[in-house]
Amino acid sequence: MKIFLDTASLDELRRAKDWGMLDGVTTNPSLVAKEGVAFRPHIEAICALALGPVSVETTTRDADGMFQEGKEFATWAPNVVVKVPVTPEGLKACQRLVEDEIPVNVTLCFSANQCLLAAKAGANYASIFMGRLDDIGHLAAEVVEQSVQIMDNYGLDTEVLAASLRHPQHVLQSALAGADIATMPFKVLEQCFTHPLTEQGLEKFLADWAASRAAMQVKV
Repeated sequence: MKIFLDTASLDELRRAKDWGMLDGVTTNPSLVAKEGVAFRPHIEAICALALGPVSVETTTRDADGMFQEGKEFATWAPNVVVKVPVTPEGLKACQRLVEDEIPVNVTLCFSANQCLLAAKAGANYASIFMGRLDDIGHLAAEVVEQSVQIMDNYGLDTEVLAASLRHPQHVLQSALAGADIATMPFKVLEQCFTHPLTEQGLEKFLADWAASRAAMQVKV
């Protein structure tokens, strides 16, 4: 499973890249606005840093508007992926963009049926919002698993992208369900490293090593 970071923070991206845990990036207008920077130069900086796919979201509701925005975004960097919603207009735009060989991430999917429609429209990625599904009492992991099975059943190339991940358990559920990609906030990635027994074990090993070195020096 590939790990994407759901952020527009260059600092967070650099840290994740240093750890070897940055396969791609997902952004949205809210994340970029939070950085308080000009949109295009910041997206270009993210693309230069990330190297992997960088999803950039359209901000109009009609297919023509999304198509024109997507065409513009695609000129900014070779790794831009255009993000459109799973609506009739979004899927119309998706088909047109794919025909122009521009990769597309169909977002705001909450059912396997929506992921199937995204795949039929030629989407490279279908993003399932797990956290929001769990918020309304749905079993989000089941939707991911169903979507993966549909893609496998019919040999569809669309990658299932688990999004809106709130905690490490969502990451685990995504991996067990067979998601191709999990995109997460930086804090969730950090939490995936953490376990109290790891810290305790490391402290014990280092303490034992220090004691052993001290004893050797005494003998000498």
